[in-house]
Amino acid sequence: MKRGVGFIAVAAMLGACSGDDSGGDGGSGASGGTGNAGGSGNAGGSANGGSGANGGSAGNGGSGANGGSGANGGSGASGGTGVNGGTAGAGANGGSGASGGTNPGIGSAAELAKALGRQPNFLFGMGNDLSNDHNQDGAYTLSATVDLHYAYLVGLLGQGGWPDWNANGSFVNILTDSAKANGVTPMFTLYSMAAWGESNLSVLTNDGYMGPYWDGAKLLFERIAIFGDPVVVQFEPDFWAFAQLNGSAASIPVHVGALAPDCAGLPDNLVGMGKCLVKLARTYAKNAFVGFHASMWGGTPEAIGDYLVSIGAGDADLVTIDMLDRDAGCFEAHVDPACQRNDGPWYWDETNQTSPNFHEHFAKAKTIGQKVGKPILWWQVPFGVPSDTPGGTAGHYRDNRVKYIFEHVQELIDAGGVGVTFGTGAGNQTYIDSDGGQFDDAVVKYYANPVALP
Repeated sequence: MKRGVGFIAVAAMLGACSGDDSGGDGGSGASGGTGNAGGSGNAGGSANGGSGANGGSAGNGGSGANGGSGANGGSGASGGTGVNGGTAGAGANGGSGASGGTNPGIGSAAELAKALGRQPNFLFGMGNDLSNDHNQDGAYTLSATVDLHYAYLVGLLGQGGWPDWNANGSFVNILTDSAKANGVTPMFTLYSMAAWGESNLSVLTNDGYMGPYWDGAKLLFERIAIFGDPVVVQFEPDFWAFAQLNGSAASIPVHVGALAPDCAGLPDNLVGMGKCLVKLARTYAKNAFVGFHASMWGGTPEAIGDYLVSIGAGDADLVTIDMLDRDAGCFEAHVDPACQRNDGPWYWDETNQTSPNFHEHFAKAKTIGQKVGKPILWWQVPFGVPSDTPGGTAGHYRDNRVKYIFEHVQELIDAGGVGVTFGTGAGNQTYIDSDGGQFDDAVVKYYANPVALP
């Protein structure tokens, strides 16, 4: 296995958010996004990541002159370029145009997996791993074919964000096409609300921000419709939790209907914003399966679930949750600038006898999933290798989530899970080429005997 050139250029970021009361369920640390270059050489621009205080420096999205490697992408999101340039995938699979209608009711985790084009088994995926050659993105170098591959979409239309990386937003189709070529279902993490600062809610009533935001969201689903096959879209990790800490969704003003005509009639507040994202998906891409992100630090599991339902999560298809966005050992070592949190412990007890532990996390996640009424997809889980010695060194920090998850798949299913995607939330983390083969061996073993979903 060989990591792509773009991954090497990952920029470290500061920890995004404090953990919850168990000391483990920290924020997603998604700040900064990918910083992907534009493949065709006309992208360039900045990735406009999160604020330095809340998880990430703004990423530099490639050279602009020649497409570059997408270096320096905020959240540890590997840069990567669309090798075939701006128009790659523009007509992939004939597409369905601006397909109307809605997804059929997705109830069980097995139904969702099948709707995504997978077998009705617990799903595994990987992301934040882009290479200059997208057929060499990290997920595609594994010895077994995983189910999902995710990538960040950061920034704003006309401001160096993802819609500008390739002509007419075709970066989306570059990645959907490479996913299909490798037998994997593509997934996108829409992370545009951090473009002017991760917790900056003032942008919600700034037309200079929300206009490009809504145009970009619509463009995303138009590009997904062109692809035609199933695609997962995760909405704005951590943003909803920042909002929740600032009041009820109905009390937070957002410019919606005047800037997104498809959503005229929805309220001009966070409720309308969330419901507008779902409506755009249903209006323009019936092949899109969408979900809101639940950040454990936003409140109690019950309060988080209720808040997400208030903004439309019950009308989506899944809910995403993170465990820890980088290796526990990185926080323990407390050397890397991206690992300066002080809310540990972060290395959970595998025996589930002392806190924090896995049983505690899955109980909270189950409550959120039940409140929302949707299957859970865990996202951006770190790759670290277990060790009795705290800490570690860059690229070799300890963590036990890979080990525990693959040894306890049924526990995640019982908590309401449909799958897990793994990825780094910052630079210098343990990765698939520095873990001694742990992740590759685990996926090979799992797919030889996958676990059925209910």
